[in-house]
Amino acid sequence: MTYSEALTATKSFASRGRLWPALLLVSIIAAYLPTFITLAGGPWQTEQEGHGPLIIAAALWLVWQSRNKLRTATLSPSPILGWFVLLGGLVILVLSRNQDIWFLEVASEIPVLAGCVLLLAGWDILRILAFPIGFLIFSAPAPGWMVDGATVPLKVLISDLVTNGLYALGYPIAQNGVVIQIGPYQLWVQDACSGMNSIFALSAIGVFYVYTFRWHEKIRALVLLALIIPITITANFLRVVSLVLIAYYGGVEMIEGVIHDLTGIALFIVAVALMFLCDGLISVAGKALRRTPSCKSASPI
Repeated sequence: MTYSEALTATKSFASRGRLWPALLLVSIIAAYLPTFITLAGGPWQTEQEGHGPLIIAAALWLVWQSRNKLRTATLSPSPILGWFVLLGGLVILVLSRNQDIWFLEVASEIPVLAGCVLLLAGWDILRILAFPIGFLIFSAPAPGWMVDGATVPLKVLISDLVTNGLYALGYPIAQNGVVIQIGPYQLWVQDACSGMNSIFALSAIGVFYVYTFRWHEKIRALVLLALIIPITITANFLRVVSLVLIAYYGGVEMIEGVIHDLTGIALFIVAVALMFLCDGLISVAGKALRRTPSCKSASPI
């Protein structure tokens, strides 16, 4: 075989090696394109699910950050298991799309991507990409049964906390379920103020932050994750308090439209700030505990 023939054969082999992953990628994009078009025209335009595109961008960034590990990892494809996981994910995609179950339809991308990685690269690569792929679960719209089941209890809890807090400060305020009466105004705590919307988004932010910056400190990471829901409830409490006080001093028309949306943005800023504050306090507490001298046992007299 001449050099030119060998070079041609090598290029042909390389082309075939790239062609298969390229075809698989194009197929996945084509399969999920209707899903993302539907999300972009509906759920991703709402306050509840607007963080979806950011989750995908964050997952891609995590993959980029892992590029050095990917270069040194060993390629050992697992075609049998890869096809099994891939086809299982595609079955979930087809069934959930037929039944309009958005959560499962979007979540099916996790086994589909995992199956593709196993098929093309193997377990070592999948271990590196496990978190970015799993992180995509936060891009899926929350199941309706979960939202409906938790929204009302959270709304009542927030209403109770706001009413009791402002009553203790001397404000003329009363409550009936999720309806707050302050002065001459009657306010209804909406679903957006329950905290469910922000719990999902802030959970994604918290998990991303913990994995990126605190994963090597397991106890600290677990404590931060456990604090996500209390932080979210606190931030929503502050939001509802602000809206109630604005209505009391400026009228109910003041809390409609732009003001309501701005308090939603401020909620996330406050929640993220509280998360950083808690992270700092955990760090200070950890350093204080490490500096505390161990007590020596008393010697017998």
